[in-house]
Amino acid sequence: MSKLRFRVVETAFKKKPVAVAVPAERPSEYFAKYVFNKEKMFRYLPSKVYAKLIDVIDNGAPLDRSIADEVAAGMKKWALEMGATHYTHWFHPLTEGTAEKHDAFVEHDGKGGMMEEFTGKLLVQQEPDASSFPNGGIRNTFEARGYSAWDPSSPAFIVDDTLCIPTIFIAYTGESLDYKAPLLKALRAVDKAAVDVCRYFNPDVKKVVAYLGWEQEYFLIDEGLYAARPDLLMTGRTLTGHDSAKNQQLEDHYFGAIPPRVAAFMKELEIEALKLGIPVKTRHNEVAPNQFELAPIFEECNLAVDHNMLIMALMRKVARNHGFRVLLHEKPFKGVNGSGKHNNWSLGTDTGILLHAPGKLPEDNLRFITFVVNTLMAVYKHNGLLKASISSATNAHRLGANEAPPAIISSFLGKQLSQVLEHIEESTKDNLISLSGKQGMKLDIPQIPELMIDNTDRNRTSPFAFTGNRFEFRAVGSEANCASAMIALNSALAEQLVEFKKDVDKLIGKGEPKISAILDVIRKYIRICKPIHFDGNGYSDEWKAEAKKRGLDCETSVPLIFDNYLKPESIRMFESVGVMTQKELEARNEVKWETYTKKIQIEARVLGDLAMNHIIPVATQYQTDLIDNAYKMKDLFPAEKAAKLSAKNLELIEEIADRTTFIKEHVDAMIEARKVANKIECERDKAIAYHDNIVPMMEEIRYHIDKLELIVDNQMWTLPKYRELLFIR
Repeated sequence: MSKLRFRVVETAFKKKPVAVAVPAERPSEYFAKYVFNKEKMFRYLPSKVYAKLIDVIDNGAPLDRSIADEVAAGMKKWALEMGATHYTHWFHPLTEGTAEKHDAFVEHDGKGGMMEEFTGKLLVQQEPDASSFPNGGIRNTFEARGYSAWDPSSPAFIVDDTLCIPTIFIAYTGESLDYKAPLLKALRAVDKAAVDVCRYFNPDVKKVVAYLGWEQEYFLIDEGLYAARPDLLMTGRTLTGHDSAKNQQLEDHYFGAIPPRVAAFMKELEIEALKLGIPVKTRHNEVAPNQFELAPIFEECNLAVDHNMLIMALMRKVARNHGFRVLLHEKPFKGVNGSGKHNNWSLGTDTGILLHAPGKLPEDNLRFITFVVNTLMAVYKHNGLLKASISSATNAHRLGANEAPPAIISSFLGKQLSQVLEHIEESTKDNLISLSGKQGMKLDIPQIPELMIDNTDRNRTSPFAFTGNRFEFRAVGSEANCASAMIALNSALAEQLVEFKKDVDKLIGKGEPKISAILDVIRKYIRICKPIHFDGNGYSDEWKAEAKKRGLDCETSVPLIFDNYLKPESIRMFESVGVMTQKELEARNEVKWETYTKKIQIEARVLGDLAMNHIIPVATQYQTDLIDNAYKMKDLFPAEKAAKLSAKNLELIEEIADRTTFIKEHVDAMIEARKVANKIECERDKAIAYHDNIVPMMEEIRYHIDKLELIVDNQMWTLPKYRELLFIR
């Protein structure tokens, strides 16, 4: 195995950038080449069918099943012209990945031959086996039926020779078994609630859209080095490995020149992404060595989520073309930055107004403050739930270290916005509202200039930061489906906006003028949600103590964090806005606990294998060499001198013995602890047992393995080291 390590290192050093064929056309000309977007719909569908479908997509009108056959015919005609031979319903089960089953466009023609066929029935609905996907007990093997149903709001696309149709995935009994179904419900809920509030300021608003711009961080590792690390291969992260002498401390990788092999990978990735309609815009080196980032222009939230799932699959595929493996795990390497997926989220109206952006008129800024404060209220009331929405076995390694936000949800607002909220809170209603001649009502809210977009500072320790015209949910992990966070956030805000409107309407009903009523409620909310506002250092111990005093959720155990989904206030919120039922929430938590257990279980098994089959044999071999050397010293030198010359080697022999004994004993103990945990029937209790007992054992075993890495002869060590994994490009 040590020969494999040096062989792959040598091969990696010799690799050159792969030539990338650049299309002759401009990006704007080949953008969405493989997408059945509105332009293709207009060309391939009858005008009446096109109009009905656009009404479904733009306005959320009910889908008329009578047009399905004509849409399917147009879609099939386009797909066949593009070289497609198969189609699939493409959905997001509760696995953090995507699922697809390919069927050919062929049917018997009744004359002994075949013909290409794709009907409206096949477009609109299919029946995957629901029991084979994570379902939290909703579906059993003997009652396996589930349905995938077409989502017209996300356009179909072609990958290789297959037409992919974005769909939701539900059980035969109607419960959602995916991320897309509840996401669409959450987006509809926040649309309705936000429109009602917007009409206080502009009665012409008919629709509010949630926007999302994700920032995908990732590591690229040479495929040979990746293959020589069983832990990377099986778990996506290194379970052992001592810090490299040089890692990110010189801060020379961030925004540095992109390495040539990586630049070639990025070029091909961007070309293929643009062909699939993914509006990628930004690429750069991230903070850690061999860490990079990709970000698109923001899009409607549902489409942005689909595009992120698609880009992650595309990254894995393109990386192989360039001799890389892409690591999307939140913490592949200990001691350097992990990878996140910042979710830049905002709301916008069909009249062209960004609701989280300040305006030029006082009334515009009251609207801005209204939506900012209601967002803060939603985050405050459901801070534990929002943390649960981004929690996982993998993201737990990242949160609270190396520029990642802490495992306590708070919101950074910046000096300027903080001063505005303080001014509103401390002023009387009469001070805030005065009559000013022909100008009518004047609001004494400090003018927030458009320059504010660039005036808000950046606080890398804030999990939910206001950044000028949007909020940036930074705690989301790089491997996650963005939908999880977006479901929780949009649902919580929908509930909050409904409550806000009730509070305002109640005051108006008592004779209070509209603006005065809005300000009364906003001032009350500012006081209530003050605990969620924190602009300081989220890494400090002082903040952890302060957050606890403020009543924020400070739990760090992932299995316990998941409990937030089943708190009465969470169930009430999801049910009141029509996003998920208690039964669906209970099932999802079963899946979350089970997934957590399985991931830790796999890691523990791999670590035990590495310890027993790699680390201990190599350390023992090196120890044998040292013992042999000590005996030869005795033969060569007088006893006193031999003892003096061999003293350090004897210390190493003893240290190796101590550490290998510790590793062996704790691997055995970890196996027994897993056996005990595996007998626990309750998924929650089992996950807690793995968190409380297995995870600490793994850390202890790793500590001693990493110490051995510093001792054992480099030529004998079988696993590629951090300096090789992080600095060979």
